[in-house]
Amino acid sequence: LPANADLGDVFRRFPKGADHLLKYHDAVLRGPSDLSIGERELIAAYVSTLNSCNYCAGAHGVIAETFGIDPELLQRIIENPETESIDPKLGPLFNYVKKLTLSPSKMLPEEAEAVRKSGWSEDALFDAISICALFNFMNRIVEGTGLETSAEARTATRERHRNGKSDTPYTDFGRRLEIID
Repeated sequence: LPANADLGDVFRRFPKGADHLLKYHDAVLRGPSDLSIGERELIAAYVSTLNSCNYCAGAHGVIAETFGIDPELLQRIIENPETESIDPKLGPLFNYVKKLTLSPSKMLPEEAEAVRKSGWSEDALFDAISICALFNFMNRIVEGTGLETSAEARTATRERHRNGKSDTPYTDFGRRLEIID
């Protein structure tokens, strides 16, 4: 990879499966869901923060902001998902995602029930699970290839998502890279 590589460099160099992966990003992060786009991007940033993946946490944090999420919300959730300063519906959902990220073999049915009792549908819970799984995967790709973030990269991400009106920004990214037809 070149010096100061980004995710586009990784996908161009190692395109195997990248087209499917980017389309899955669109399905999970932009497809129909009870979770808003901002909430889904916030989950991506949260999982990435738990994994100490600054590249993905930074990128998806700024995307969440472009979709109306308070920039300080991620920090409040990291400090305590049950804090009174966030929507009480979000606490159980973020607790679930945290445990699924940090100790997946210890998940209990009661934790899923807590998410449903807080007002989320089974579909929303599965969307959160899917985002959690996707970003645990992506964080390993990013960290394994040594990508590092920068203020410039976050600014470019913010502008790309702020100006984009597409329902498929991740697939569009793959098309710009010429790895998706």
